[in-house]
Amino acid sequence: MKDRITLEYYVLDVFSNKSYKGNPLSVVFTDGDLAIEAYSNIAKEFGYSETSFVYYSTTQKALNVRSFTPSGFEVDGAGHNLLGAVCAALLKKISIFEEQNETDHFVIMKDSPIRLTTSFDPLTADPIVQMHQKPATIGQEVPASRIAKALGLTIDDLTVDDLLPTIVQTEVAHVMVPIKNRRFLHDCIPDNKRLIEISKEYDFEGFYCFTLSDEDPNNIAEARFFNPLIGINEDAATGTAAGPLIGFLTQHKYTQPNTEYKILQGVKLSQPSLIEVMARENDILVGGSAVITMRGELYI
Repeated sequence: MKDRITLEYYVLDVFSNKSYKGNPLSVVFTDGDLAIEAYSNIAKEFGYSETSFVYYSTTQKALNVRSFTPSGFEVDGAGHNLLGAVCAALLKKISIFEEQNETDHFVIMKDSPIRLTTSFDPLTADPIVQMHQKPATIGQEVPASRIAKALGLTIDDLTVDDLLPTIVQTEVAHVMVPIKNRRFLHDCIPDNKRLIEISKEYDFEGFYCFTLSDEDPNNIAEARFFNPLIGINEDAATGTAAGPLIGFLTQHKYTQPNTEYKILQGVKLSQPSLIEVMARENDILVGGSAVITMRGELYI
């Protein structure tokens, strides 16, 4: 590989403690920023919903993370792309918090600091990362009739008590879409063209379709996520949507503040993921673990 740069990469399964479950994420370790074209080409080559690129910045005294979809869209926010990147760095035993205050750990995502709390499972030694998202901001409602049509459902299928499709934002704005039951959730057949039209008209990104769980008391909800606007047809685990959902449910008194809940996602894709969430007064915690499934080298 004469005159070519060699970069180490890992593939992790995020929001899971088992390989080949959860949401797969490629994490590429670099020595600094790459050309935009390189980010796009590598993300496209991997083909996962997102690829994260990381390096430790001695200037910022923090792990620097940038994430891209296969279409070349740079992703913001604290989701599986960030959680997996941090887990990869911790598993590589990089001292990403050594130069930081002991009680205020953070990483840099698109030039913005995102606070983290980290620990390690006492039995497996796997890292557990909680990302601190901003408090949920409740936005406008989106007509259920339009969303139902775009999902191949009827408006009655979106009837859950007094809950209506509503735009909610912590880091990224997504619409929370209540679905009557698990069968209708799995019956969704998204029309990407219609979903993109709605996203652009109401100025948000993805559709977090959820049903309140009545089968497993450990999970408050089961969800599916569609974000064709940025090239993600369906995602197996979406931290940037799970945070808004727990904020939305807490506002409507379906969940309690300062209490941990789990959201199940990815079942339809045969990639079950568990996302730990908690709404607090000044932030929302979104967390979980990740395991390394592959490692290798790539060349640019």
